[in-house]
Amino acid sequence: MRDVSTSPDMTRIPTCTYRLQFNRWFTFSQAREVVPYLDALGISDVYASPYFQASPDSLHGYDITDHNKLNAAIASREEYDAWVAELHAHSIGQVLDFVPNHVGIAEPLNEWWMDVLENGPSSRFAPYFDIDWQPLKSDLRDKVLLPILSDQYGRVLERGELQVRFEEGTLYLLYGERRLPIAPGTYRYVLEIALRNLAEHKEEDFYAELQSILTALEYLPKRTETDPKRIAERIREKEIIKRRLERRCAEAPQVQQAIEKALAQINGEPGDPRSFDALDKLLNAQSYRLAFWRVAAEEINYRRFFDVNDLAAIRVELPKVFDAIHRLTLELVSAGAVTGLRIDHPDGLYLPREYFEKLQQRCAKALGTALPKDGLAIYMLAEKILTGSETLRKDWRVHGTTGYDFANQVAQLLVDSSTETAITKTFHRFIGHSVPFGHLLYAKKLQVMKLSLANDVDVLGNMLDRLSEQNRWYRDFTLEALSRAVRETIACFPVYRTYLAPGLPVTEEDRQIVERTIAAAKRRNLAMEESIFNFLRDVLLFRFPPNLDAKARAEHTHFVLKFQQSTGPIMAKGLEDTVFYIYNRLTALNEVGGEPQQFGLSIEEFHERNIDRQRNWPATLLATSTHDTKRSEDVRARMVVISEIPELWRRSLQRWRVANRRWKRTINDAEAPDANEEYLFYQTLLGTWPTQADGEPEATPTPDYIERIQAYMAKALHEAKINTSWIQPNEEWDAAMLDFIAKVLDPSPRNKFLPAFIPVAKDIGRYGTVNSLTQTLLKLTSPGVPDIYQGNEIWDYSLVDPDNRRPVDYKRRREMLESLATANPHDLVRSWADGRIKMFLTQRVLQFRRAHVELFQRGEYLPLTPGGAFAESCVSFARQLGDQWIVVIAPRLSSRVGFPPIAESWQDTTLEIPETLPLEHAHDLFTCRPVSVQDRRVKLADALSILPFAAITNL
Repeated sequence: MRDVSTSPDMTRIPTCTYRLQFNRWFTFSQAREVVPYLDALGISDVYASPYFQASPDSLHGYDITDHNKLNAAIASREEYDAWVAELHAHSIGQVLDFVPNHVGIAEPLNEWWMDVLENGPSSRFAPYFDIDWQPLKSDLRDKVLLPILSDQYGRVLERGELQVRFEEGTLYLLYGERRLPIAPGTYRYVLEIALRNLAEHKEEDFYAELQSILTALEYLPKRTETDPKRIAERIREKEIIKRRLERRCAEAPQVQQAIEKALAQINGEPGDPRSFDALDKLLNAQSYRLAFWRVAAEEINYRRFFDVNDLAAIRVELPKVFDAIHRLTLELVSAGAVTGLRIDHPDGLYLPREYFEKLQQRCAKALGTALPKDGLAIYMLAEKILTGSETLRKDWRVHGTTGYDFANQVAQLLVDSSTETAITKTFHRFIGHSVPFGHLLYAKKLQVMKLSLANDVDVLGNMLDRLSEQNRWYRDFTLEALSRAVRETIACFPVYRTYLAPGLPVTEEDRQIVERTIAAAKRRNLAMEESIFNFLRDVLLFRFPPNLDAKARAEHTHFVLKFQQSTGPIMAKGLEDTVFYIYNRLTALNEVGGEPQQFGLSIEEFHERNIDRQRNWPATLLATSTHDTKRSEDVRARMVVISEIPELWRRSLQRWRVANRRWKRTINDAEAPDANEEYLFYQTLLGTWPTQADGEPEATPTPDYIERIQAYMAKALHEAKINTSWIQPNEEWDAAMLDFIAKVLDPSPRNKFLPAFIPVAKDIGRYGTVNSLTQTLLKLTSPGVPDIYQGNEIWDYSLVDPDNRRPVDYKRRREMLESLATANPHDLVRSWADGRIKMFLTQRVLQFRRAHVELFQRGEYLPLTPGGAFAESCVSFARQLGDQWIVVIAPRLSSRVGFPPIAESWQDTTLEIPETLPLEHAHDLFTCRPVSVQDRRVKLADALSILPFAAITNL
């Protein structure tokens, strides 16, 4: 590895990461072929999506079923090693996306989960999961609720879709392609019938053997056992019984036939409901209870990743679980295959700070080095969403976040904040009502707690009720009142979570969050006795009654830690997956970690964020597109242009609405799609409309484009949960939306919309291009480590997943990169639509960063203030280390200046170069031209005479 990419304490710090999404359609072998291209582009480290064993068809890899096996659908270990060898040959590191919070449970490949389903509480893996074995509903005691059925249980059962099968001495349940274990103790339901089927063979040895097996089943320790010795006995004996059964079937085909005949009786006959009674009895005896996926949210008794039923949370805070899931990863760290880690969803962890500390310690051990004084043995990032003024916890042993914060800051920087009133008024008039953001978020978080995450909150209410019963001061509070207090408090939570930990003092930041939240909850619930909220506040701040014994204090602490694990998913589902599809004022701002209620970020505030980043998190990641973003960086860059053209936007909306009204349907006295959905649709078209090679918008969309927009809008409507949803689809409304899109985008000459739309799309596309180049330049030069999402080194107009998981054409990108060797900046501007200008900018800066690592890792950040007529249309700063420096000049609010080439349009706008920067050898990084400086001032008309951006340096 290049020595220049290591920090003073020898921890390797990337100069630029490049995200690769691994799946069966992009394998290690294909990634190996891309390595020389990435090296030529200037990438220092690959940023790999999870590639451990998961569902073979997984597009993302977050549904890991075994952390210690590579995903066979991606490639073999030999192919993985060959890819790593190629990375090493080019001195490229690897940052691995690691998932400690949950595992995928939809596949039988997850041996832990299959063991839990087979053995219930007596499974040795039962403690690995966050399962409530004693829920309030008695029918679920010692069971796991499995919401996997496509319909009500009774209907699925009597249609014959649940079938018990027998293979190699083992019984299992088959539901579609899903295979579930049958508890060994319940084999008797089948074997007793099989024994009766063998009545004529009573004198045979195999008959006596089958009787013996049934006797062994009677003495098998129950699935509710928790005593370690009895669990060990159960593990041993159940496998012996299976082997005996398999051997007896092989030696005596009559036994196999008798079992098959018994299963034919048990599996029932569709049309005869009573024929399923035996199967119903057998299934009710299992360690799981099958349920319809749409109606089970209130009773699910295992913690999930958000509300995804197929992703079960694991308890990584337990040493044996931590050790189990990190074994292969630490081996890869030790071997140098993995040089950095990105930790997924740390807000879901019981004790995040403790987790990071422990992982850094283990990485130091794996690397055979002492843990550095700063506790950072390996480059590590936390996928943490920061809200408002929230900052990353300084006691976390990480280098920073995954960059959502930067993505949103640079998007806000490109917004024309002076038009907020006009844009808001247009939005409200179009949809026919106002949408107060705070009230909307509060309401949608309550909705999430009522529907998809109901049980998570119910559990907290019950826990708080038990705590109140322990103290005579609080025992009068009712369960309902306490549960409501929990819901209202979470609904008012301003951040994703707090981070209290046992044995540590409560931080001032956490205290303020809780105090502010409780005050807000009280204001919204004036009819509730405020002492209930005070009780909850004191518990959440570890202010325990003095008379509590150690056991009671531990229970109080456990409640707080569980509460902290719950607030994040509710915020995410309420905000990211609901409000962001409803609050459509300017959807470029509706991004993961975004704050769409804020309308713009001043240049001064942007500089302040960069200065803070340089001071506290100089190696944090800087992202603009990720696998999680709602739309790509280039789509957002176009959409924010709407803020610059409020009057054109208002007039255009009116024309488009009139032209397309005839394509709407009336469903239950309402127009479908509704006005808010239509408002989102037009923004989406502007953000994604295809461009021809000459820079003109496509006159008519392709069928593929129409299908992409239909798929996106279908997802947007279901996430919004206003007129349709995933749980309760409104098929008529869904069809109306799809049909509306098809009609609006119909290339027929009779279509009145497209001629009115294309001119606006042209303006948006051109100014959006300048925005894209600006955010790329700022990302590559601001304090931090820039990250490029696969394929985004050229224009990419993808929307939310799965649209952004489409294959990347690396052959085309290699050819484009090679062509840059003979391209000149004038040609790149003229042919901006092919995307090479973005690749050119990216490669030039990355190669410069590679040659001057220290300048970007340790160099000072100096905000610069342009002067003149268009000072607000430019953002500029310098990076300086000793006599080395680079000055960045990037345009914003380009509609005021125009689309390049626009040299003279900058008029008298100038930029003063600080006295501390020696001007000898000053030249433009991109054009290689000397820079004309008079009285330490650079005219933007000169600096931006060829390209719409500049980077002046003396190196």
